[in-house]
Amino acid sequence: MAQATAEKARSSAAGPHGATELPSVLVTSYNLEVRDEEGFVGDKASRSAFVEHLDALRAHLKRHGDDPLKGETAEISKKELDALLNGDPHEAALVLSAVEDFAQSLAFVIRRFMRLKSWAPVERIVVGGGFRQSRVGELAIARAAIILRTEGLEPGLVPISHHPDEAGLVGSAHLAPKWIFEAYDSLVAVDIGGSNIRAGIVELRQAKAPDLSKARVWKSELWRHADEETSRDEAIKRLGKMLRDQIENAEKGGLRVAPFIGVGCPGLIQPDGSIDRGAQNLPGNWESSRFNVVESIRELVPKIGEHQTEIVMHNDAVIQGLSELPPMQDVEHWAVLTIGTGLGNASFQNRAKAKRKGD
Repeated sequence: MAQATAEKARSSAAGPHGATELPSVLVTSYNLEVRDEEGFVGDKASRSAFVEHLDALRAHLKRHGDDPLKGETAEISKKELDALLNGDPHEAALVLSAVEDFAQSLAFVIRRFMRLKSWAPVERIVVGGGFRQSRVGELAIARAAIILRTEGLEPGLVPISHHPDEAGLVGSAHLAPKWIFEAYDSLVAVDIGGSNIRAGIVELRQAKAPDLSKARVWKSELWRHADEETSRDEAIKRLGKMLRDQIENAEKGGLRVAPFIGVGCPGLIQPDGSIDRGAQNLPGNWESSRFNVVESIRELVPKIGEHQTEIVMHNDAVIQGLSELPPMQDVEHWAVLTIGTGLGNASFQNRAKAKRKGD
């Protein structure tokens, strides 16, 4: 009952930020906080959950002196895990065992989401986030898809098409108002995450594809704030400089940059640009009633070119999902899961009738 009430509250929200109705799609849900007796269900399918699975297997082997890996599990990078798959059989088998455990957890989370009204009609699930950009992540996604299919659950699982780092920027193009596409060839985008903040220029490339399927990141800058001790205000100030540098470089490069910034940020986004909850992994308190992300960015970048800056913000999982909008036109209901510091989620309904393949 509480979950249904939360979904209804989200669907009734109106305003330019965190909007339900976007130009080409309806956002039927996002930032859902499904719980069970152990806490948030999504925590079972985050990057840290995979680390926990691998660490538990290593702990069992260590008791018998058979752990083939060295060092702390959390310090093993995605590249190192991928390399282990092609190395010693014992090391590869250990990583594959963790992949299997994680795939079972991911399938469990999807089952729980599919019980919700907003997810029940979902025909396809896109999986993004940093974890997807690894062979280990790809195997876990594919294995979860097989588990669900053998159980008779229909939604297909597909890895996100863009590199996850780019998807969080490219999706902002689908937040932009129509007038931008008539006068400009690029826009500014920001992806604020639990570990990183990325700012860049999205080249629209409408001449190649009016549906934005060829949109791409022209250039971007990444700041890994998780590696530093920084405050919220320092992070915003650093973001402002990143944005100004990106805009200046794009203009020097001959791009016609729109006076528009699309912002993806964790949490439940309010119409006025504040964050209700879900931003606990960001540096400092981003949920304070005395802090507004949109206004803070506007103060640092008041104009782009000769025009006042327009800013639209939405949940980061929503924006990453929007990057996949063009290839999702053969279904009506679809969703996205982003596996990173946490598990982001969003579900969509295409506003235009789905065009089935072969029609």
